[in-house]
Amino acid sequence: MDNNTMMQFFEWYIPADQTLWQKLAKDARHLSSIGISAVWIPPCTKGTSSADVGYGIYDRYDLGQFDQKGTTATKYGTRDELLAAISALHQSGVGVYADIVMNHLAGADQTQDITVVEVDRMNREKDISAPFGISAWTSFTYPGRGGKYSAFQWSWEHFTATDWDEKARRSGIFRICGDYKHFSENVDHELGNYDYLMYADIDYNHPAVVAETLSWGKWLCDELSLDGIRLDAVKHINEDFIELFVKSMKEYVGRPFFAVAEYWKDDLSCLRKYLDSENYYLTLFDVPLHYNFQEAGLRGKDFDLRTIFDGSLVRSNPMNVVTFVDNHDSQRHQALESYISSWFKPLAYALILLRKDGYPCLFYGDYYGVSGDDPMPDHRSEIDPLMLARKIAAYGEQIDSFDQPNVISWQRMGDQEHPFSGLAVLMSNNDDACKDLSFGVEMAFSVWMDITSNISCRVTLSAEGKGKFLVQGSSVSVWVREEIFQARKMDET
Repeated sequence: MDNNTMMQFFEWYIPADQTLWQKLAKDARHLSSIGISAVWIPPCTKGTSSADVGYGIYDRYDLGQFDQKGTTATKYGTRDELLAAISALHQSGVGVYADIVMNHLAGADQTQDITVVEVDRMNREKDISAPFGISAWTSFTYPGRGGKYSAFQWSWEHFTATDWDEKARRSGIFRICGDYKHFSENVDHELGNYDYLMYADIDYNHPAVVAETLSWGKWLCDELSLDGIRLDAVKHINEDFIELFVKSMKEYVGRPFFAVAEYWKDDLSCLRKYLDSENYYLTLFDVPLHYNFQEAGLRGKDFDLRTIFDGSLVRSNPMNVVTFVDNHDSQRHQALESYISSWFKPLAYALILLRKDGYPCLFYGDYYGVSGDDPMPDHRSEIDPLMLARKIAAYGEQIDSFDQPNVISWQRMGDQEHPFSGLAVLMSNNDDACKDLSFGVEMAFSVWMDITSNISCRVTLSAEGKGKFLVQGSSVSVWVREEIFQARKMDET
């Protein structure tokens, strides 16, 4: 079986020119050719404006089809362009994962007069007012859609809290009062109770909300022929509902269906508890590993590379984890900014792409570059060789040599299903270095080259299958058998 790799096909600062779906359709064959097996697309439902990244979700059923919020298309294009992109991906053998935003709604159509209690921002369990009235943006009637696909309209009773009082023109965290109204217990306990995140917070203790959301999820799976989903902000959503939603979608689709959840917390015990409580029906992003990468990039030679996987989810739960280097939340100027240093990016990608555990995710911003007021260049020339090595060589037994604080290495010994597979990865965060490695007598006299081109010389193994492999300082080298490229050239001709 070939190695699977997913790609997050967006970054926060992509221009709001409504062309991303067109770009995705155009790039489908290329993505397949480099080894991308599935694409995580951005939230594709109508947001609060044509520039909304998609997390300010307004209408779940508007995929860029209706004239709402001053635009028909979303930031990324029209519904027809989205469907064309998905078709192109499927024709190229690439799956599609939709970004599912279920925590809140934004940009309501009308205000409603409701009764609330204000809670402490730093401790949501603490009330700081008696019940009082506000004018809240909690009525969603979708006049531009006119009831197509769903006649459901949202009202104050479908939400737990909001953050703006239109009457007083002030912000706060206002818990809505009413029968059975309370924050969910099955959420992260940061800030006392982290049910509330932003906008009009959806109440998954309400039976009508649960029924409507399950109906919408099934509609979306059908409409987009989805192969999986990425769930946004699950630490703020009733855990019981997340389990119900994912299991319902998997059962409804009736074929392999992937689900990964964003639980943004640098706390392995918390992530493991979440997985254990849900019986592994989904996977989580390895946030602790991301923060290890950040620390390694910032500390340079003072970071002990032997500890790079300490506290990571991929080490403890290798079958239920998506590994990543950066994403839209960790980008510069975002609330969770924790961007990985440029010099360490190739090392980080080698650590997720060329090892046996985890499902790696390639970030659009690293592959195509970052736009906006603070643009950043792409790392495509460094990532492409690593993707090629993953596709053709990263198979078989893994042997680690994490024995020096500034130089680590590992080998993949290859397998019979992939001719000439096997590789050696060396990385250093200090000076140039080398390691003596053995691939056994069956590899005697084979010639190896660094696919990254950081090292130009070749290594010829001895009669015992041993060789001295090199790496430059603050760099990574990936050694593969030279025969791979000879075979590829023959195939191309």
